[in-house]
Amino acid sequence: MDKFLHDHPSTPRTQAEKEKVVNRLKRIEGQVRGIQKMVEEDRYCVDILVQISAIQSALKNVGFVITERHIKHCVSDAIKQGEGKETIEELMSVMKQFSK
Repeated sequence: MDKFLHDHPSTPRTQAEKEKVVNRLKRIEGQVRGIQKMVEEDRYCVDILVQISAIQSALKNVGFVITERHIKHCVSDAIKQGEGKETIEELMSVMKQFSK
């Protein structure tokens, strides 16, 4: 894994931001459990695939929320501090992984 520039956000997340993301992740966790139950119950494959697609979409949306916050705070702060090039390269590296 690549070495990243920061191990913590340059602008800490607010409690509301944390709660919003954590709540979304808990819903996704519940959806995953639901798929496990569907498999155990030998549910129709297409129904399971539809639920998998919904989870992938939900995770992608969480990723967009995190990415937006990162750009607005961490990348913006790094640019102001003269570290923009490195931070943008770091983000692009992660975005390449995200798009696989």
